[in-house]
Amino acid sequence: MKNAMLIIRTGQPPAPVGARLGQFADWLRREFADCDRAWQEVHVAAGEPLPPVANCAGAVITGSPAMVTDHLPWSEATAAWIREAVAAEVPLLGICYGHQLIAYALGGEVGYHPDGPEVGVVDIQLKPAAGKDALFHDLPPVLQANVIHWQTVLRLPPGAVHLAGNAYEPHHAYRCGSAWGMQFHPEFDQAAMAGYIETLAERLRNANRDPDVLLDALRPTPMAGNLLARFSQLVCRRRNADA
Repeated sequence: MKNAMLIIRTGQPPAPVGARLGQFADWLRREFADCDRAWQEVHVAAGEPLPPVANCAGAVITGSPAMVTDHLPWSEATAAWIREAVAAEVPLLGICYGHQLIAYALGGEVGYHPDGPEVGVVDIQLKPAAGKDALFHDLPPVLQANVIHWQTVLRLPPGAVHLAGNAYEPHHAYRCGSAWGMQFHPEFDQAAMAGYIETLAERLRNANRDPDVLLDALRPTPMAGNLLARFSQLVCRRRNADA
């Protein structure tokens, strides 16, 4: 029976943000439309083991302060699990680090963005293929979303369907088999994005990003959050069908 619905935790928010607003799993569950309490967290970055793919109805892979190119042991083990899950057609959703890790696991290329970090609220243009996608269909042609990333998917995996991007970050979303990758953060609300900018202000200034300008440009991003509700519904239907 495929009944495990997983939040695969690959890291945590900066300590001041987490202390005030909670952890990634809290933010994800806030956006999930239904059966939110059924999602189980597995902290792979702390050494917790993933369950067998055969027991999994679906999984979300979170963001992380780590870098995919560091090839940390827990990250490589998770990449191997991702390959097995996609081969078994288990729905996966990777966010930021998770997006990059799925791409890497499936044969894409990940590295530092040549123009530095992308931070704050950005406009993301949907590609024609998004109109027929299970998660992205019926969304407006331009999506506003929160972003903060230094690394990027430089090359999509073979066979990936390109779903969204913008001039700065061409690979904001894709689907490869049963896996979706989103470089942006659908789980961030305005408070989370502001907390990141404030906590990382010095690092952002060193990267020639003005924290005050980024904070002034923040706004709600409800359509991005809706993608998590859609993914939750998809996995819940799969779980119930296999019950």
